[in-house]
Amino acid sequence: MSPEALLREGLAVTGTVGAPLFVALIVAGLVLCVLKASTQVNDPAVSSVPKLLVAAGVLWFLGGWMISRMAEFLAAAISHMGGMG
Repeated sequence: MSPEALLREGLAVTGTVGAPLFVALIVAGLVLCVLKASTQVNDPAVSSVPKLLVAAGVLWFLGGWMISRMAEFLAAAISHMGGMG
């Protein structure tokens, strides 16, 4: 596997693993933004605490899959590094 292919695969894994967390936080941020605008509450805790709970929930449900996907990539990358030099 060439270094370019390894880099491309690494970026794909990063996008695949990070996408659920980013999408959940974007949706939570939009919902909280609408809530804050409609109630005119400008307290930072109103937006930060629910976002932390959403992030924790996503990591709770998908954390095992995320770690296993990254571990598979790392094992494949290490096994292919010997043939690069």
